[in-house]
Amino acid sequence: MAATRVHSPSNAIASPCFVSAEAARAVFKWEDGIRRLQAVYDHPFEAAATPPRTVARGQGAQLRCLPAIPPGSRYFGAKLMGVAFGGTQKPSMEYVIVMFDRQTSRIGALIDGNLVTAYRTAATSAAALDRLAKPGPARLGVLGSGLEASMHVRAFAAVRPLERVRIFSPTAARREALANELSTELSVPCTAVASAKSATADANIVLAAARSRGELPILFGDWLAPGATVVSIGSTVPEQREIDVSVVDRCDLIICDALEEVLNETGDMLAAAQAGVSFRDKSFSLNALMRGEIDDRRAAATMPMFKSVGGGVQDVAVAELILLKAIDAGLHTPLPIEFLTKS
Repeated sequence: MAATRVHSPSNAIASPCFVSAEAARAVFKWEDGIRRLQAVYDHPFEAAATPPRTVARGQGAQLRCLPAIPPGSRYFGAKLMGVAFGGTQKPSMEYVIVMFDRQTSRIGALIDGNLVTAYRTAATSAAALDRLAKPGPARLGVLGSGLEASMHVRAFAAVRPLERVRIFSPTAARREALANELSTELSVPCTAVASAKSATADANIVLAAARSRGELPILFGDWLAPGATVVSIGSTVPEQREIDVSVVDRCDLIICDALEEVLNETGDMLAAAQAGVSFRDKSFSLNALMRGEIDDRRAAATMPMFKSVGGGVQDVAVAELILLKAIDAGLHTPLPIEFLTKS
C-alpha cells in the first residue's frame, strides 16, 4: 500500500495509520533521536511504566513484547516481535510497534519496528556516549559489520567528530563493504582490519556490536587503550557473550540502560560474577547518568562503559518521534479500519 501524502500540521490522527520502514528512514535524524532519548532518560522512571520484556515460547514459536509508557510523551505502546520455527519458510522476524494516543485512549498507529529498533539502539548508545566520552575527535574501533554496527557509527558521528574508524568482523567482504560505505557517506577514513585487536588498538571509543559464532568473548580488557570508552550491545540474554570478564573488571564505571536486567540477565555480567569480578558498586542506570546524579563518578572515571539490552521505552520514544514527523510530512498511510472501542 503506497503512502498517502496527507498534510496534518496539528499531528491529529482521525483514524489509525501505518508508518512504513521507508517513511521512518525518510524522516529520522540522528540528532533528533539522540536528543529525544536524552530527554526521556532525564525524567525519573516509574518501574510499572517501563516493565521488563516478556517472551512467550511454545510449539516452536516465540513472541516478545516490550511495553512502555515513556515519561512526558503523548503516545504509549509496545513493540511485538514474532518468529516461528519449523514452518514452510525459513524463519524470519517482523516487528510492529502499536501506539496508543493518551488524548483519546485509542490505537493511533502501527509502525514497522525493524528500522526503529536499529535507530533506537544506536541513538541510546550515542546518548550515553555523549555524556561519557571525553570531548574531541574520536578514534573509533568497531567490532561487527551488521546493521547495528553500521547504525552505531552513524549515531556516534552525530555526537563526536570521527577522526578515523577501524572495523573488524570475521567476514572480510562484509567489513570491507561497510568500511567503503561509511567512508563515502561520512567522509571519514574507515579501514577494514584483519583482527579485533587491531580494530581496538589506540581507539578512544570501542564499539562491541557482534557476538561471536560460538558465544565466546570478542573484546578483552588488555586491548583497551588508557582512557577508552566502551559501548557493548551484543549480550542481552544469559546465553549470549560479547565482552570478556577482563573488560568488566577494567572499566571503572558501567552505565546500563536497564540496570537489573543488564547485571542479572546478560551472559557477560553473569560470567563476570562467576569469575569473582566485583561490579555492582560501579554500575549505575542511564537515568542516573542523564539526571546528573553521578556526575562526580562520571568525572572521575578513567574507562567508562555503556552496556545495553534495549527496552520498550526506547522503542516507543523513537517511534513517537518518527510518527509525528511522518504525519507532518504526509508520509503516513491512513488505514481504512476502525477498532471497536469499549467504554
